[in-house]
Amino acid sequence: MAWVYLLIASVFEVVFALATNATEGFTQLWPSLLTVAAAGAGIFFLSLALKSLDVGVGYTVWTGIGSVGTVILGSVLFGEVINGWKALAFVLIIGGVLGLRLADRFAREPETA
Repeated sequence: MAWVYLLIASVFEVVFALATNATEGFTQLWPSLLTVAAAGAGIFFLSLALKSLDVGVGYTVWTGIGSVGTVILGSVLFGEVINGWKALAFVLIIGGVLGLRLADRFAREPETA
């Protein structure tokens, strides 16, 4: 269940970042309220995930998914350019997230002798 909480937290992280862009320096009420609510919800779900995940794994995955999601949706919603270097960085981030997920799974499996 911790990984589900982490995915939910990551969605709120993306909403937080995108809504922050729309606040225009926290001068727009509704985007500002959405930003605060998404930040709170993201941290809440991250805290639930961290009850059973290592903080290093949980936080890194949360920020990694949040970063990739923000750049992809920033491209779709705001026309930001994704070039080859950004695409390569996404692949590396996703590889790191998957690697941490596997490392966490292997660390929790009982060893057989």
